[in-house]
Amino acid sequence: MAVTIIHVAEKAGVSPSTVSRVISNDSRISQKTSRKVRKAMEELGYHPNMLAKSLVTKTTNNLGIVLPRPADEVFQNQFFSEIIRGIVTKAASSRYDVLMTAGTSQMEEEKAVERLVHGRNVDGIILLSSRRDDQIISFLRDKQFPFVLVGRSDQYLDIISVDNDNIAASYDITRRLIQLGHRNIAFVSGPFNLTVSKDRLDGFSKALMEAGIPSREEYILEGEFTQESSAQMTERILKLEERPTAIVAIDDVVAFGIIRSLRSNGLRVPEDCSVVGFNNTLLSEMCLPPIASIDIGIYQMGSSAVQALIQRIKGDGFEQARIIIPHQLIWRDSVIAFNSDS
Repeated sequence: MAVTIIHVAEKAGVSPSTVSRVISNDSRISQKTSRKVRKAMEELGYHPNMLAKSLVTKTTNNLGIVLPRPADEVFQNQFFSEIIRGIVTKAASSRYDVLMTAGTSQMEEEKAVERLVHGRNVDGIILLSSRRDDQIISFLRDKQFPFVLVGRSDQYLDIISVDNDNIAASYDITRRLIQLGHRNIAFVSGPFNLTVSKDRLDGFSKALMEAGIPSREEYILEGEFTQESSAQMTERILKLEERPTAIVAIDDVVAFGIIRSLRSNGLRVPEDCSVVGFNNTLLSEMCLPPIASIDIGIYQMGSSAVQALIQRIKGDGFEQARIIIPHQLIWRDSVIAFNSDS
């Protein structure tokens, strides 16, 4: 005989309506009662019919993640693996499942989001990147659909977002290089239409300006978040008449690619060129030499994004539009002080 909600109610010593509220994560139910009901469900092997529940409540208990580029590229970068780990862990503990979608172009991403929203496949969406004039954000705002942005939007300052102060982080790590005597410093960016690229370039430029160091156009390069692109950017740097003594990379994957390319061209890191990255992923520790990097609390960003989104879905109110995760400089062997006599 199939186990029903009535059997669970009898075992837990509560009413069937209380069991229904527990399944729906009703905030009016005490934790003590919720634990008792869920224990009864587990002992009886009861699994609620979520499809039937969704038809009644018009909710799915699904959260959507929009990946910012093709999935095969995303999962080469440990930033996304770690932030998704934070998202999935927090979602599971809050009894939500996670759906992921991606596109090979911006237009495909937009269509994927439209399918999620119009098909009511998810209760809310987490965006893992932001572009200038982002059409996905405009669409979600127009539809008044719950979403949280990991990153920052220049255009919409009122949306809920989880981010670092990327300007301050880039400023801090560049200023540290300047304090070590470096004056010829290059910046290898991601695509300039991404907000994170703009912010980290702004922080880099601010540190140079405050130190009275002219910004050199040939020292600022636009690439992708891949090792292949990093190698191409490094080849361009090596062709410069005056090479930089230090390179600030937009993230650890880019920094890793730069170090590999420098070494394959017979240069030593950090003796011939210091290299720093962002995100402090496992890759930065495993690289030879280990990469100096900015720890931006990736896991915490994912967890905080889920918490904010669920509050938005439930209408519990969320007064803080922008959540800032602190950053920390992690110094490793990919950097040394510049000695002009060497």
